[in-house]
Amino acid sequence: MIKLFIKIVMLMLLTGSVAVFGNQQDSHTAASNDSINQAALKEYYRKLALVEQQRVEDSLRKEALENNLLILKPTDDVRKEDVLQQLKSLEAHKQERMALKKTHIDSLRLTAKGYPVTGVLRDTLFLVYARIGASVPQERAANISRKIRLLYENDFLKVDSIKVVQSENTYDVVYEEFIIMSVSENDAIWYGKSMDELARYFAVSIKNSIIEAKSEHSVTKLIGRIGLVLLVIAVAWLIIWLIGRGYRRLLVLIGDKKDVWLKDLSYKDYTFLTADQEMKVVLFLIRVIRYVVYALLLYISLPIIFSIFPFSRNWADTLFHLIWSPFRGVLVSVWEFLPNLFSILVIYFVMKYVIRFVRYIFHEIEAEKLTISGFHADWAMPTYSIVRFLLYAFMFVLIFPYLPGSDSNIFKGVSVFIGILFSLGSSSAIANMVAGLVITYMRPFKIGDRIRIGEVSGDVLEKTLLVTRLRTTKNEVVTIPNSSVLNGNTTNYSSEAAGQGLIIHTTVTIGYDVPWVDMHNALIEAALRTEKILPEPRPFVLQTGLEDFYVAYQINAYTREAGRQAFVYSQLHQNIQDVCNERGIEILSPHYRAARDGNMTSIPAAYLSKDYKPPVFQVKVEQDHQKKS
Repeated sequence: MIKLFIKIVMLMLLTGSVAVFGNQQDSHTAASNDSINQAALKEYYRKLALVEQQRVEDSLRKEALENNLLILKPTDDVRKEDVLQQLKSLEAHKQERMALKKTHIDSLRLTAKGYPVTGVLRDTLFLVYARIGASVPQERAANISRKIRLLYENDFLKVDSIKVVQSENTYDVVYEEFIIMSVSENDAIWYGKSMDELARYFAVSIKNSIIEAKSEHSVTKLIGRIGLVLLVIAVAWLIIWLIGRGYRRLLVLIGDKKDVWLKDLSYKDYTFLTADQEMKVVLFLIRVIRYVVYALLLYISLPIIFSIFPFSRNWADTLFHLIWSPFRGVLVSVWEFLPNLFSILVIYFVMKYVIRFVRYIFHEIEAEKLTISGFHADWAMPTYSIVRFLLYAFMFVLIFPYLPGSDSNIFKGVSVFIGILFSLGSSSAIANMVAGLVITYMRPFKIGDRIRIGEVSGDVLEKTLLVTRLRTTKNEVVTIPNSSVLNGNTTNYSSEAAGQGLIIHTTVTIGYDVPWVDMHNALIEAALRTEKILPEPRPFVLQTGLEDFYVAYQINAYTREAGRQAFVYSQLHQNIQDVCNERGIEILSPHYRAARDGNMTSIPAAYLSKDYKPPVFQVKVEQDHQKKS
């Protein structure tokens, strides 16, 4: 029994290997056979029908000539010679017909599909390629397989009674009066044998199949196979028990040696993995290895068990095919993809160094080592980003045909679907990107400039394709979409500050009683006292309005510190207060009523005559004479 078990294991390993390495070829062959040109098959059967019709006509004519030859008188030599000559002609036609059939069959030998005739144990005995009458090859194979199983189920079967009998146009394999199958001239041509030889080969195959099946289903064989199954299960269980015990001992050993074997994985002050993390990794790998071993044990044990019983041997082949075929398909696909992978790598590395060269050129432009007329240095890196994107897009176009499945309709459909989603969901993002590009080449501001966008003022922190970030005087970081920047007004306080200077200005309203010359001098002095305000160009005052009760004076002064406007304004306001107080100028906006008697005029004293006196109040009292009387 042990020897039988070993033989079965070796047979399974050999069968599995053949099945594993032959499945791909079989699948390709099946796909090729399934793609037979139906028009060619119809043409083949049409020509074969014509040849068969000619064969029947020649057979009937030959039979008639042979009968005529028998009834001729011995002295009638002329007529005998004529009949013999016609028989020779028919024989020559037969040879030509056989050659024509062989030519037609040879033309389909590489593409035609043969249908298997299976025995009782579901093993393939032989293949059927040709049709007989209205029965196509597939129907013939199914009928022959069914008849073989009927013979096997006959308890009184005598295998030696299966014989080959010649009929009119075929050789039949029969059991007593029961016709198992017929072998035609076309079958013989397919196998390259004579009809008699091929019929005897089929008969022997059928006999051996029935004998082997009866032997396989004997009680002794059944008991032996059950014992082998139990032995395989016991061995598998023993291996699982040993693996479990070894796994537990290994865990204990690793736990005891953890401090010796595992140390922190670090470089300088940075720790990549601590000893506890390494312990988790080791335990995970050990668990994975254990499960892999269990899977391999199951993968080996089940086919061996299935191969023990004849009815389940196909299950083993199916299991091998289901488990190994996907892995082999992946490996074959990877192997076939290697040439394309090398092409992709070559394209990638060439484009990588092209991009490096382009980056070097734009870095030189940014550093102003390389100057191009009309091309500003601050355009260098944004332009490099655009060129790099275009180069990567071009690289993807070159790589796309080499990707696996790129020519499939599913791949194309998914690509179109993703493109539609991207276009619908990123319209605002694309608008911001386009606005970012426009802003880059408009150059309304640069990093560090003090600007105002809408109601937000601050220093430019970051300028990307999508957004612009400002830091306000209160250290608030405000993010503004580039589309908003492009659609609104942008005020840049820093662009002219380094050159002509930024003019800061503030307005003070003073009554008409203060001479405008004194107010001009006071405001200019206050501006000159302010830090960060330039003495040249000299500050100047504009009278921006003559209101009903006061005059609006606007002081204008130059500064180069656009980023410190809040400080400059605050100090300027302080100095205006100090100078006005020092000069006796009261900062207020007076309002007047219509009654002017008794009040000083609002005209400055320098413009009044020397004998001017404020008018007095005039009060007139009228007495009631009637009351007095």
